[in-house]
Amino acid sequence: MYEQIERNARATWLLLALFVLLILALGYAIGQVTEVGYAAIPAAAVIALVSASASYFYSDRVVLGISGAREVRHDEQPFLHNAVEGLAIAAGLPKPRVYLIQDSAPNAFATGRDPQHAAMAVTTGLLEKLNRLELEGVVAHEMAHIQHMDVRLSTLVVVLVGTVALVSDWFRRSARWGGSRRSRDRGGGGLVALVALLLAIFAPLAAQLIRFAISRRREYLADAGGAMLTRYPAGLAGALEKLDADRDPLEVANKATAHLYIVNPLKEWGGSLNGLFNTHPPIDDRIRRLREMAVEGPPLGASGPGA
Repeated sequence: MYEQIERNARATWLLLALFVLLILALGYAIGQVTEVGYAAIPAAAVIALVSASASYFYSDRVVLGISGAREVRHDEQPFLHNAVEGLAIAAGLPKPRVYLIQDSAPNAFATGRDPQHAAMAVTTGLLEKLNRLELEGVVAHEMAHIQHMDVRLSTLVVVLVGTVALVSDWFRRSARWGGSRRSRDRGGGGLVALVALLLAIFAPLAAQLIRFAISRRREYLADAGGAMLTRYPAGLAGALEKLDADRDPLEVANKATAHLYIVNPLKEWGGSLNGLFNTHPPIDDRIRRLREMAVEGPPLGASGPGA
């Protein structure tokens, strides 16, 4: 577990560095095909640094806002709060803030830059369609993501990929609106313009590949970590079976935030080709691994009412 935390910390800084370099490259490309010249590079550097800083400190708020999540009090969802608090104690973590998404599709995600600033969001569909042991399994899975520091890396990606796409789109519009005279008037400018244009086209793809590079292994580790917290892997396995079988689409989800959820919320993005770019491992394989786990002792919530 500690190796995974260190690995995610290194990956976070590597991700930020790659993001800044990509934005600087786009700034250079903009300068080469417009009248701005090399002045575009410091402008791109400012955009990159501001966006990276904002992503680090505020990306959790952005993700929660995009997802339509609202914070809920203990008296509104007492069992959910108790489950989150109990599993946070078991994991040795501060209790995350608890959010609710009004949607019939059962799903959940965790976000935040560290355990002290973590939040967990679940849908109303999750509360309605899972029993208590299954709900505890999902909460434990998300708690494991917080414990492993997965949430910081996953949340940062949402804002950084979006920023690269916006800057790339700005470049393509600038080139289309006649800003390429400077590169045409210089020797070899046509080649420079072509390279710059290709960079602008493929930069969003590169950013998406960075997102896909977030290993699927983190989901397997979170499944195992969640099972260790509840001591009842069958709870999470049952939850995954229900989530996989449910056909309700998650209305607030999009391609930028889909990788945050415990299962892929974009039901229409199935198929073998899309599987090559899926940030989630196959649910059948996750369920099989959980079923094969032998965890001694009663489930954490076995003594609770309705368990």
